[in-house]
Amino acid sequence: MAELTGKYFEGVGRRKTSIARVRLYPGEGAFVVNEKPLEQYFVRVADMATVQAALAATGMRDKYLISVMVQGGGQAGQADAVSHGVARALLKSDEALQPVLRKGGFLTRDARIKERKKPGLKRARKAQQYTKR
Repeated sequence: MAELTGKYFEGVGRRKTSIARVRLYPGEGAFVVNEKPLEQYFVRVADMATVQAALAATGMRDKYLISVMVQGGGQAGQADAVSHGVARALLKSDEALQPVLRKGGFLTRDARIKERKKPGLKRARKAQQYTKR
């Protein structure tokens, strides 16, 4: 793999409790997540498609060497966080991509997180069943 030095474009993506720090280096399309190849880190096909969706929409799949550090959350949340970070980094690399990225929904932060458990309830909203007699 090529050495990751020199100028790069950085983007931070978030989803649920996952945070992804993405760096785009000019070069031929390798994709590394937490020092593993993309196919080895995200084994589900749907997650791989989610991660690469912004690159496919802009036609930049083979233009950058991508390095990602992601932590927190589960596989799906991490995949969405990486996708968000890639889109933000692409926007820094070329402002003209904004209409395409915005239309695809890649720049919008999905703010839905798990709701906290409330006192007296079984879960966040599930209450004990009411009995009349």
